[in-house]
Amino acid sequence: MTIPADPQEILSLSINFMECRVLLSGAELDIFTHLAEPASSGDLAEKQGWHERPLTVFLDALAAMGLLIKKDGKYQTDPGLFPLLDSNSPQSVLPMVKHAASIWAKWSNLTRIVTETGSADKTPDKFDSEDQKAFIGAMHVVGRQHAPAIVQAVQPGPARRLLDVGGASGTYTIAFLEASTQMSATIFDLPEVVDMGRGRIAESGLKDRVDFVSGNFYTDPLPSGYDLALLSAIIHQNSPEQNLALYKKIWTALMPGGRLVIRNHVMAKDKTAPKSGAMFAINMLVGTPGGGTYTYEEIRAGLVGAGFEKIRLIQEKDHMMGLIDAYRPL
Repeated sequence: MTIPADPQEILSLSINFMECRVLLSGAELDIFTHLAEPASSGDLAEKQGWHERPLTVFLDALAAMGLLIKKDGKYQTDPGLFPLLDSNSPQSVLPMVKHAASIWAKWSNLTRIVTETGSADKTPDKFDSEDQKAFIGAMHVVGRQHAPAIVQAVQPGPARRLLDVGGASGTYTIAFLEASTQMSATIFDLPEVVDMGRGRIAESGLKDRVDFVSGNFYTDPLPSGYDLALLSAIIHQNSPEQNLALYKKIWTALMPGGRLVIRNHVMAKDKTAPKSGAMFAINMLVGTPGGGTYTYEEIRAGLVGAGFEKIRLIQEKDHMMGLIDAYRPL
């Protein structure tokens, strides 16, 4: 960032968190769903058992931000935004916003991590139930927008058996199976996540083509016999050593000639670009003991160490849309 001539730009940057916090609290309180129809702050406070004065100040701020409409002393979620902010809408982005709310406290530890502890102490496979539900929902919000384009970029070709490692609720599995009608898939994830995935796969009409295997990829072996493996939005939560161990497990899970596809941030060599990846590295710093975002060269080194060959950077894009593939030798 070039230092601006106007110091107000720096001062504005220093208070960017304010609007963010108002939005996060709005999501946590499900304000936007409650205000599907116009209501006064007094009526909403009485209905929910909240305090009217702070609620009024809060709703006024949401209206100033353009998320609510205030008219004649009553508030309503902007109808144009309502499908995105209604917790009951299939188009809702609230799961992602709620996930951001769940990591708010972790970011407050950044100074302490840099100066005192050196790392976060929470392992990436440990969530309380509400955080986990929000996290999986958030990943679905992101994935449903991008999965078809990712499949198109990957070009799965003749692959017939897909292993989706850490596949969550199956968003990417669904996209692969819809694009390749002869393909079947296995989703491997934690038991409680697999339970969430079964419902979404059933809704997609693909349950006859999808198996589920419960396990923890840090400690458990992966099922084997696949010609395509997907590692989507996983490697950032791991240290390089953890990724090497995981690549070796995937190498074993693949048949000779099998292909691994990795979707994640792929950083420039100096790790200052893309900006979204540099910011996400902070998210991993405050949320995991050893996670981060990696350059192509770092990812490639791990894959070579696990025995993969023909490693390629398929796609270099912002916001975790980078794609790398590699093959187990014949």
